[in-house]
Amino acid sequence: MSEGEFGRIALIGIGLIGSSIAHAARRAKLATHIAGYSRSAESRAAAERLGFCDSIHADMASCAKDADIVVLCLPVGMLGPATEAVAPALKPGAILTDVGSVKMAVIRDAGPHVPDGVHFIPGHPIAGTENSGPESGFATLYDNRWCILTPPPGTDEAAIARLTAFWTGLGSKVEVMDPKHHDLVLGITSHVPHLIAYNIVGTAADLENVTQSEVIKFSAGGFRDFTRIAASDPTMWRDVFLNNREAVLEILQRFNEDLTALQRAIRWGDGDALFNLFTRTRAIRRSIIEAGQESAEPNFGRDHKA
Repeated sequence: MSEGEFGRIALIGIGLIGSSIAHAARRAKLATHIAGYSRSAESRAAAERLGFCDSIHADMASCAKDADIVVLCLPVGMLGPATEAVAPALKPGAILTDVGSVKMAVIRDAGPHVPDGVHFIPGHPIAGTENSGPESGFATLYDNRWCILTPPPGTDEAAIARLTAFWTGLGSKVEVMDPKHHDLVLGITSHVPHLIAYNIVGTAADLENVTQSEVIKFSAGGFRDFTRIAASDPTMWRDVFLNNREAVLEILQRFNEDLTALQRAIRWGDGDALFNLFTRTRAIRRSIIEAGQESAEPNFGRDHKA
């Protein structure tokens, strides 16, 4: 891959995901110019201070002007209006993509605003932390993580190959997937687990017979991991659930049925059923580690301060 191969890259949003793209692109020397947009003066000042962009913009269209790749790094609910805002500035042959974790809604809301001659290829890097803002980004966020591309039918194959090479350059492994299937897969692997985490942490906070200090003081590993997930960006996750409601509700129905079966096993002292379930789920954990998507180190390799 030659230096600056992807020309000018525009990042519409410079929080965790956008700033990490910038850091990774700088590391690999993928761009000749990295432009970043934020509506927040505070975020623009932070990006200026950190220096991961070559230019910082308060206007989406000026950021996207002359860009070869435009990446919408915004909550899913904002992608329709954002695409409409950048559309007049998109040059023919440019690639327009996003990083949202729901894809059918992106195609529905953003697709109609994409000008002819612009390659619209929705994407989703499966990477992140519970932190947000320009200061939270780092160059290795995408290393050995999957990025899923969900191009609409008829998308130019050369453009798909180019965006694949871009994400590979950032450190990711890339897979192309049908958008509806993506939303179902991410519903079970990401969206419903986040919903459960938000719910269990909220339940713990609401219990009248356990003080907040006790919840914090006696937090075991399981609850700690729930709180880490539940600390994720509220705006982003609100938009995810509103825009992937069909898949999420389908999975929640199945989850509730399985939870009822588990409740029955506990009530009737069915140790075999509990043991079999826990053995099966332990194997899933081992498979994730073997696939290189998690660490087997104590505390999952996470810093004790995180």
